[in-house]
Amino acid sequence: MRAFVLTGPYEGSVQQVSAPIPAPGEAVIDVERVGVCGTDVELYTGEMAYFKDGQAFYPMRLGHEWSGRVAAVGEGVDAQWVGRRVMGDTMIGDGTCRRCLRGRQHVCANREEVGIRTGRRGALAEQLAVPVSSLHVLPDTVDAALGALVEPGGNAYRAAQAAELTQADRVLILGPGTIGLLAAMFARATGAEVHVAGVTDGSLAFARELGFENSWHVDQLPSLPFDAVIDATNNVRSPARALDLVEPGGRVVYIGLASEPSTIDAHTLVLKDVTAVGVLSASPGLEAAIRAYAEGVVDPRPLVAATVSLERTSATLAGWRPAGAGPGPKIHIDPRLG
Repeated sequence: MRAFVLTGPYEGSVQQVSAPIPAPGEAVIDVERVGVCGTDVELYTGEMAYFKDGQAFYPMRLGHEWSGRVAAVGEGVDAQWVGRRVMGDTMIGDGTCRRCLRGRQHVCANREEVGIRTGRRGALAEQLAVPVSSLHVLPDTVDAALGALVEPGGNAYRAAQAAELTQADRVLILGPGTIGLLAAMFARATGAEVHVAGVTDGSLAFARELGFENSWHVDQLPSLPFDAVIDATNNVRSPARALDLVEPGGRVVYIGLASEPSTIDAHTLVLKDVTAVGVLSASPGLEAAIRAYAEGVVDPRPLVAATVSLERTSATLAGWRPAGAGPGPKIHIDPRLG
């Protein structure tokens, strides 16, 4: 089969590789759609922190935001899985440690991360093998494009949930990228007043197109009290800024990661009586994201600017956008395209 293989920083190509054979407990998926995200770009450039301690290594196969259809199953798996439309959890725990047994496999110390960590092959290929325990069934109302947006949606749902918003609250989302805009959508669904802050005119204009009229340049924010702030940026100074902007007694949610360590002032955190929450993974939010998409509570389709072939993966990771692409931040790859 065809698969995109990353062999080093800025070095990757589509290669002919052996098709996967499902191991016991696994399913093989015919991949229909894969989203490219900032984590994939960091792996492509070699800047991902996992390379420094050997958790990630070349050659590797990227792709953790995906949807597809079950083509085959391994020993011990119910044959009724074949033909089902699914997406998959990125985080695969060992299933035996205390964290896994407490339902927190996404922070298992021995976890694999599909397309990211410990050599677990990703979805930028015609087929993918994963444990059936990681799969989530997609209803008919969630098409392939929406299915590949469930993983980032699960992250964003958790961020909005952690903010504990009510209709009486005002929330500020820092960073109008895919996660930030999805978090804004889930926040809007709570009835809260949503504000979005960014640094480029284009991203803010797009946020307004999505109905977020209160979209501001980060250096021109209105003097308003924000009951919650969600930091969805990769700016090293943004975590401290989020803490400064939130109201005393409010909540700060950190879901973005900078390429170097960020710092916040614990004195500010304590004296403002702020609750700070970190969100690592979509895992606990995947079912809620699927349900929100299926019911039309959140419609992230405008975030997808274009869908391209597997052969365009390197160019996409390098920042290429096809002619006629929409204004959204997300590019999807369809391995079925020639």
